[in-house]
Amino acid sequence: MDLLQAIILGVVQGLTEFIPVSSSAHLVVIPWFLHWKTPGLAFDASLHLGTLLALLIYFWRDWDGSLWENIRKGSDSNFLGASRSLLIPIIFACIPGGIAGFMLEGTIERYFRTPLVIGSATIILGLLLFVADRVGRRSRPMETIGPKDWIIIGLAQALAIIPGVSRSGISITAGLFCGLRREAAAKFSFLIGSPLIFGAAVYELLKVTHNGLYANQVMAFAAGVITAMVVGYFCMSFLIAYLKKKSPGVFVVYRIIFGAAVIVYYFMQR
Repeated sequence: MDLLQAIILGVVQGLTEFIPVSSSAHLVVIPWFLHWKTPGLAFDASLHLGTLLALLIYFWRDWDGSLWENIRKGSDSNFLGASRSLLIPIIFACIPGGIAGFMLEGTIERYFRTPLVIGSATIILGLLLFVADRVGRRSRPMETIGPKDWIIIGLAQALAIIPGVSRSGISITAGLFCGLRREAAAKFSFLIGSPLIFGAAVYELLKVTHNGLYANQVMAFAAGVITAMVVGYFCMSFLIAYLKKKSPGVFVVYRIIFGAAVIVYYFMQR
């Protein structure tokens, strides 16, 4: 993988990690479509580390101080003013996804990272997101999130190990079904995703460190991480502002078109 490819994939990761269109699907499909060598899960994990940095930077500003400072002070001044109570759901909602990722990593890598599965999952989740936005009340703010929501959104997020499902997409969908406001569902999705992104990235990067990297790979990994971080930051800002005023319908349409194109191209290549 050369430097230009790493930067392009970093842009793709930054564009698709927070917008509910599945970054893992795009990171599999684009190299396949362009006939590039598959970069592998280690590089995918490094790109997720880039978008994790974007998430931490964004919410550091949004919280007007860190989560830990709010915990120390016990502040109730903003949506994490219940930071002591929100820390528990963030951890709790991550458990199903963490278990699924740990137990099924090999199975997903062998059997689910295929264009047909990705295309189908992309379309199905898009339709589910459309239904959730239509039937959900979209009235509940972050402060109303309770144990029932943690369980539903956490279990839903576990499905994101399947490429094409989209971690943000499935957790936003579950949040909408729970009656959360669109932007609240997106923010909670980002919050509960951060520990999983961090864990997966560290796990894969430790394996890379053990095996070692060539000098040109180090540059490619660094370029991908930085690109994903910068692009991801602006995309996250865009999505939260967008969902305050508009529906996720445009992403539903994109998912259906993208998924259908992947399936058609797959059968054309057979």
